[in-house]
Amino acid sequence: MSLQKIATIVASLTAFLLMTIKLVVGFISGSIAVLSSAIDSLLDLFVSIFNYLAIKNSEKDTDKLFNYGRGKIEALATLFEGLVICLSGAYIFYLSCIKFVHPTQLDYLGISLLVMVISVIITFGLVYFLEYVAKKTDNLVIKSDALHYKMDLLTNGGILLALVIIYYTGFHEIDAIFGILISLYIMYTSYELIKKGFLLILDISLDKKEVEKIKEIIKNTEKITDYHFLRTREAGKYKFVDVHLVFNIDIKLIDAHTISDTVEEKISLLDTWKERIFNIHLDPLDDSIVVDS
Repeated sequence: MSLQKIATIVASLTAFLLMTIKLVVGFISGSIAVLSSAIDSLLDLFVSIFNYLAIKNSEKDTDKLFNYGRGKIEALATLFEGLVICLSGAYIFYLSCIKFVHPTQLDYLGISLLVMVISVIITFGLVYFLEYVAKKTDNLVIKSDALHYKMDLLTNGGILLALVIIYYTGFHEIDAIFGILISLYIMYTSYELIKKGFLLILDISLDKKEVEKIKEIIKNTEKITDYHFLRTREAGKYKFVDVHLVFNIDIKLIDAHTISDTVEEKISLLDTWKERIFNIHLDPLDDSIVVDS
């Protein structure tokens, strides 16, 4: 089983554990902040399961039906995760506004505080693990999940602070105020995930720094006189590079082909976690220049 699949399973089990604890304590204490966090954990569970299925399918090899693989499933998963987070933020905002207009006193604050402390500790461990996997695999879904749970860590910390304030001051309205602030932050954070997933579906090019490195490799390779029509994109475990390489007109085809293989090998070393699919066209002249007949 791949490391990214293991990460989604760990995230799913963690979300289920936190959701169960928060729901029980939230209903007992009546804390809108704790219940909101429980709802968020429920959504985390669904998202993590969805991410597991997305990674499982995106890792399938190319076939007759999907000639370029199923990598865009990861972009769809990221977009879906962003939308779910945004909707959960909107719902928490709605509940918090109602609680602010009709405030109620919280019970069992001691238990609520204990639950949120446990939640912060567990979520911190999960974020650390997901960020480790994200760095190892450069997987977009895991990066999104890590960002998602990092946001949860901050919101859980905010809820814990609100409960501490209530415990020592009796200012129960702070529960709704923190709920509103948390919901706004959740919706703000979801924007980056939605944007990233949407742009990948539209085949945005690779990172500018990586594109510049690709250009440098081509420019510094002997016997390549020029290049044009460089295009890049990413889908799941694949990174695509299309380019026309220009050679001197008298070069042998076998020599030009060997040089293009060298270029492919050097570019592939830029990121060993991703597979590369190249489409390199060998030109005896610069056919990017259109000459009128």
